[in-house]
Amino acid sequence: MSDDDKWYYCVADGSVRQGKDARGLDRMGPYPDRATAARALEIAAERNRAADDADRDWDD
Repeated sequence: MSDDDKWYYCVADGSVRQGKDARGLDRMGPYPDRATAARALEIAAERNRAADDADRDWDD
């Protein structure tokens, strides 16, 4: 699968795009499909919560 076949979330305008047509700083991904890319912010929030939990566990 080439980068043109993968999906990205554009944080600048909230769109989901196939391929790297958004600026690198505005792009989240790649994701395997459109539905997953549409959840990019939710996925990032889940990962942040998991990392915060791991940090708290490390400090204990």
